[in-house]
Amino acid sequence: MSVKNALKAYSHVGIESGITTADSHKLISMLYQGALLAIANARNAMLRKDMPVKGKSITHAIRIIGEGLQASLDKEVGGKLAQDLNALYDYMTVRLVEASSKNDTAMLDEVSGLLNEIKGAWDIIRPANSVAPAAVVPQQPAPVHKQAALVYGRG
Repeated sequence: MSVKNALKAYSHVGIESGITTADSHKLISMLYQGALLAIANARNAMLRKDMPVKGKSITHAIRIIGEGLQASLDKEVGGKLAQDLNALYDYMTVRLVEASSKNDTAMLDEVSGLLNEIKGAWDIIRPANSVAPAAVVPQQPAPVHKQAALVYGRG
């Protein structure tokens, strides 16, 4: 899936925050942040016993993971890393469904922890040329950046 499709999925699930001007690296980071926020909202709703908000928030997180992060993976070019992330996103989705049906905040915390770890790694590898895409002449990123970029189809 292209970054344009990821952008469409991101805006479709209702997270608004400068997505039209975000570069592809920032967009993936925003998807992580949106999923984390949705899970935090679900957790709070679960604690308040607000089941409609809990359900809506978990559905929101699942859509961000599936229609944004997972759908953006370039499984052909990204190789094993993309395949592993795809499997991890599947696992997260299953755990979110289980968390919802069992009202289990520990399962939500588990998925949040996984997303935080991946987001942290993603943010660390941010290429220097992605800070202002309209003003910066593209440069060749370091090999680790290129591999990460290919995982999400932006290479």
